[in-house]
Amino acid sequence: MAQTEEFGEELADFVRRVAELKAARSVPHDDLPTVLDTAIFELDHVADQLWPWYERLTATGTAGTSSADRQEQQLLKGIFQRLPLPVALIDRETVVRRLNFAATNFTGVRAGYATGRPLSGFLAHPDRAAFRSQTAAVARGDGDRSLTVHLQQRPAVPVHATLTALRPSGEPRTAVLVVLQSAGARAPSAEGGPGPVPDLGETTRHAALMDLLDAMTTALLSERATSRAAVLERAARVLHGRFADWVVADEGAARLCRTTALGPADQRDVRAGDLEAQDPAACPLVVEAARGGSTTLQVRPEDPEAFGRDASGAPVLVRANVTSLLCVPLTLDGAVQGVLTLFRTGPRLAFSMAEAQAMDMMSRHIALAMAKLD
Repeated sequence: MAQTEEFGEELADFVRRVAELKAARSVPHDDLPTVLDTAIFELDHVADQLWPWYERLTATGTAGTSSADRQEQQLLKGIFQRLPLPVALIDRETVVRRLNFAATNFTGVRAGYATGRPLSGFLAHPDRAAFRSQTAAVARGDGDRSLTVHLQQRPAVPVHATLTALRPSGEPRTAVLVVLQSAGARAPSAEGGPGPVPDLGETTRHAALMDLLDAMTTALLSERATSRAAVLERAARVLHGRFADWVVADEGAARLCRTTALGPADQRDVRAGDLEAQDPAACPLVVEAARGGSTTLQVRPEDPEAFGRDASGAPVLVRANVTSLLCVPLTLDGAVQGVLTLFRTGPRLAFSMAEAQAMDMMSRHIALAMAKLD
């Protein structure tokens, strides 16, 4: 079973690399030889490693897991979930496999949402690279590590993260067990005393969100719009620049119609006109939001095809160097009026959960303004 799972992971990694190579077709012509060399290397890897491995597996077969082993695994899972300390089980790329009850309370992230996503994505941006590096070192067998990080939702509170290698029974790869503890400021006690000093950065970000909400409300109420598309364009201009590098607006639900696309003035790889001419039905992210009516927040989007392709056939998310995105349906009484998609690119700080909540509030106001024109 361990050999089969290891082969499956290797094959899945190969498929992901192939997808990256497909997306790399949009690189400048001078860089194409490097892409070609990489593709040849991947083909050699299949011929020399994956295929012989597959033949060995099919020849020898695999053994099942005994009933006693399954009972022991269930017991260990129960103990893990009920540990009083915040504990997470991650892989070498910091992807969360399990998050216990204490960790969900500590981080404010539901276990179902965290599973399958990198734990580094829930940390403040400056801490992510160091956390990924230390996790990889522990998984390689370089010994236990510890470092101080900050959660994205509570950047003022330092968190002490202890990492140790763990080899789960019957699994081929080493996992990493992470224990999280508050390393600095503590919550005020019941006996009173001074509380933690307010964080100026967090206060500034909150004030900026309040200013954005005020600007959006003012824009929607200042003068009567003549059409639903005009409402979308007015809202997009409020969000453009101060909140997102790219703002793309689509009207409708069953039949989506692109009305506005605003991007950076110095963007050379992708033009706003190209996105405005794009068919929103070719953007899986937009179609899913229009059908499901739920907001999507992605940091370092994994699927390069999530927002379709531009006129040259290259993935939009790759060409625009999108590092985080928000796709927000404009919903009123359960009915989707349209979809707003926001991109942040390059080194800009990724969208936070607080910003996603503020955008969700603004989306209801925009949908209400659009509905009044029916």
